Amino acid sequence: MSFDNARWHARPAQERLRREHGNDHASDAERQGHGRIVGRMRQDQHGISVHAATAAAVDELDGAVDSLLHFRADVGERSERVVTEDPLQPTANAMRVYLAVLSTDPQYVPPVAAKFGEFRQRVGDLTDGERLHVKAAAKLLDGDLHAAGALLADLTAEQPRDALALAVGHQIDFLTGNAISLRDRIGGALPAWGTADPHYANLLGMYAFGLEECGHWERAEQTGLRAMELDAADVWSVHAVGHTHEMRASYNDGIAMLDRRRADWDQGNLLRVHIWWHYCLFLLEANRYREALDLYDERLAPTEDSTVTEVVNAASLMWRLHLLGEDAGDRWAKLAATWPPRMTIPFNAFNDMHAVMSYVGAGEDNLAADLIADRQRYVAEAGPATNVAMTARVGLPVCEALLAFGRGRYAEAVDLLWPIRRYVHEFGGSHAQRDVMQRTLVEAAIRAGRTAQARTLVGERISVRPDSPYNQLKMRQLAGA
Repeated sequence: MSFDNARWHARPAQERLRREHGNDHASDAERQGHGRIVGRMRQDQHGISVHAATAAAVDELDGAVDSLLHFRADVGERSERVVTEDPLQPTANAMRVYLAVLSTDPQYVPPVAAKFGEFRQRVGDLTDGERLHVKAAAKLLDGDLHAAGALLADLTAEQPRDALALAVGHQIDFLTGNAISLRDRIGGALPAWGTADPHYANLLGMYAFGLEECGHWERAEQTGLRAMELDAADVWSVHAVGHTHEMRASYNDGIAMLDRRRADWDQGNLLRVHIWWHYCLFLLEANRYREALDLYDERLAPTEDSTVTEVVNAASLMWRLHLLGEDAGDRWAKLAATWPPRMTIPFNAFNDMHAVMSYVGAGEDNLAADLIADRQRYVAEAGPATNVAMTARVGLPVCEALLAFGRGRYAEAVDLLWPIRRYVHEFGGSHAQRDVMQRTLVEAAIRAGRTAQARTLVGERISVRPDSPYNQLKMRQLAGA
């Protein structure tokens, strides 16, 4: 089916948005437009109406969105250029918040929150779409990811060609582990796009990832390959197709695909290190552990410039090697040393898990225990933020289980992980990323002598991924037991 001419719901139903979300601005100053020189109404690259003082501001906004969709490292700089050109451009001010919060690194949030507060005191008229962007950004700053995602879903239902709303909503779905929305948020908007649109491939790449997370692996692969055909620079589609090979344990095909596409993904983008992590997972399935360690040293080992997401990649790979009994030498100590400055503010339960992995791997049980105690206080004292619920329901049990595992208390680790294994997705990440917890549970059950539970776990795994060498290895190990 071709969507080229299907623009059937590209025009927003303005009255419904006003009825559902009102015309509420942040303050009387907003309603009166104090300090605001209302710019001309213009259109962005996808035909969305925006307020902008100059045409140059819209050009800069288009460039920032293009960089976001391609995961280019200059996306933050380009978003700043929009507000330099027009300090009160609404979409760009929301975008700054999106980038800060979705980085999952709390150090970026306070300065952006202050600027956003100043913007809200001065902003004048807003379109309905701009109003929802501003409200979604405010919800993110409040720590309510679910509410922000819902507002962006309302926005794209009426303006399905708002690429920023789709991309940010997609990442919120990822951070909250909502596989159905990862697929359907994009799928619902696709009829408003077509191959003539410059970012149609980016939408297909997002859709491919949503399909993969929902278990439609072959369809996801074909959709991702189509996206790559249309736009070789769409690294999210490369990432999505990599996931399909991971889920089917077609590790040789995954390695071959990444090798063929290396010129497209191994430079100048924010997914580069993460895709190398996927490459290493394929090597682990192929029993090429030494090569994975070498790639860790070359591509994944954290530096002073590493983002928190890149440190997560490093910890995830190292813990898998730890479960396989591989000696990491002094790598653990170097990795653990990168975490303490990032952990002072509770912000993301998924990151907490990887910090505890690093501490336990380095033999720094005291740091792991201190982090767990801090997060227990956080859950007891903090308000109803999304991360509080994630930490209480999933993050703390996982962190406690990792510490128990490191101390050789394998039965305790099983008791902590077994009850939550069906809903561990609630603290975000992908199936491939969360599998590190599932493997920890399998290994703990085997070491604790919990043979019945171990057989159930391995049976579940091998029924879905019969070709996985890891699953076959564990099945043989249990057969011997």
